Amino acid sequence: MFDGIASTYDLLNRLITFRMDIRWRKQVSKIVHKKNPKNILDVATGTGDLAIELSHSHAKIIGIDISQNMLDIGQEKLKKLHLEHKINMKLGDAEALSFNDRNFDAITVGFGVRNFQNLNQGLKEIQRVLKPGGQLVILETSVPQNFLLRKGYQLYTRAIIPIFGALFTKDKMAYEYLSSSAISFPHGKCFNDILETNGFKNISNYPKMCGIVTIYTAFK
Repeated sequence: MFDGIASTYDLLNRLITFRMDIRWRKQVSKIVHKKNPKNILDVATGTGDLAIELSHSHAKIIGIDISQNMLDIGQEKLKKLHLEHKINMKLGDAEALSFNDRNFDAITVGFGVRNFQNLNQGLKEIQRVLKPGGQLVILETSVPQNFLLRKGYQLYTRAIIPIFGALFTKDKMAYEYLSSSAISFPHGKCFNDILETNGFKNISNYPKMCGIVTIYTAFK
């Protein structure tokens, strides 16, 4: 599915979020760099937007994704920005990471964990390759708590986003999936509890834009 929508994925992200996704990634980068990590793994990196945002430091970054077409677009972006020396993009499965235990100072996931086929397995793999004391920062969709905002968000997500998908990608089903997964994915305290179950500590969540997305931080 992601191979099929790769060519318009960045454009749709900007349209659907009214370019707020750029600001959210900057906020993730700011959180990560407070700990001065030397090496970072960006899981489900897609076309590399978060990895590129994280590159404004001395850290070495590896971005992995299961979609080769997404990675191909990301590689072109790295060439244009002359970032090939800082970011290494690889084909990889979040639920079977090809890295040694205790390997990374920080791990990020931007709008990716809700697409894990087995959420607990993916989080266990992230926990495995994170160094003791290392930080996990996740940016993911969530649902506003306010009743009126929640209804408006659900309407926009279920009705409007698939229309964008149909217009720009000719793949309405892909964006129907992305919309339904955004609404149904556990968020807030529910996701905090899942992180704790998978061995993470000092877990915090920070809702953004009235709760339509949330940034989660946790440590090994």
